[in-house]
Amino acid sequence: MSRRLVYVAFGAAVGVLVVRKASQAAARFTPAGVQSSLAGSLAGLTEAIRDFSADLREAMSEREEELRVTLGLDGTHDLVDLDPGHTGGLEPDVR
Repeated sequence: MSRRLVYVAFGAAVGVLVVRKASQAAARFTPAGVQSSLAGSLAGLTEAIRDFSADLREAMSEREEELRVTLGLDGTHDLVDLDPGHTGGLEPDVR
């Protein structure tokens, strides 16, 4: 008799777990469940776009600084016109 009681208790526990999992899965397909899932996905997408745009702005700023230095727009190459021997960081002096 005690074996039967153990099997009945085990079967009831498994039944409760199966019903809970099934109801959770069904709740995910309700309009509220789909909405919360979609909201979580959109929040992740928004964060990824925000991170990408921050990285892009940083890279653009670095590239702009490189171009300014290379083209002499940063003010360091102004000495080239004043001092004939000074290249302003450009090598070799092309004159």
